[in-house]
Amino acid sequence: MRESAIERKTTETRIKLYLAMLPGKVEINSGCGFLDHMLTLFASHAGFSLAVECKGDTFVDYHHTVEDVGICLGKAFAEAIGDKKGINRYGYAVIPMDESLVLSSLDISGRSYLGFDAEFPTQTIGDFDTELVEEFWIAFTRASQTTLHFKMFSGRNSHHIAEAIFKSAARAFKQAVSLDPAGPDFLPSTKGML
Repeated sequence: MRESAIERKTTETRIKLYLAMLPGKVEINSGCGFLDHMLTLFASHAGFSLAVECKGDTFVDYHHTVEDVGICLGKAFAEAIGDKKGINRYGYAVIPMDESLVLSSLDISGRSYLGFDAEFPTQTIGDFDTELVEEFWIAFTRASQTTLHFKMFSGRNSHHIAEAIFKSAARAFKQAVSLDPAGPDFLPSTKGML
C-alpha cells in the first residue's frame, strides 16, 4: 500500500498529515478555509485519501500554514511513492474551470522545480492571499523532489484560476503515479534511479 504519515512541529505550525494513493476519506482541517477547499479538490480528483490537521499561527496570516502543509504533503508524497518502480512517472492535464483554463505537467524526476506561469487578477480570495497558491506548490515540489509546470491559458476569476490549478495538478498526479501493467518492476529512467 502506497501511504505515508507525517508529523511536523515548529514554533509556527503543528501538523499531522496522512496520505494514501487510493480513493478514500478526505478530511482537511488546516485552519484556512480556502486551503481546505483546494486540498479537498486535489485529493478527490487525484484519487487519494488525505487527512490534514494543522494548528498554525493564523493570527499572523496563512503563509506559514500554507507553506508547511505543502512541505508535509510533499514529504508524504515522496514516501508514499516508494522506489518508483512501475509508475508512469509523467502526467499532464488541461482543466477548464468556467472561463479559466490551466495546464499542469509533471515529472516525478527526483529533481525539484516549479514553473508557475499563472497570474491572479486579485490579491486575495476572501481572506486568502493569492500569492500563497504559488508558495504552496514551491514547498510541495521541493519536499517531493518533483518537477511541475503550470501554464494558465485563460482566466478572469481568481477562485476559478486557483481551482483549475489544483484540479489539473491532481489529474497530472493521478496519471503519473498510476502503475503501468506492462512494467510493474520497471523503473522509468535510463539512469537506473529517480
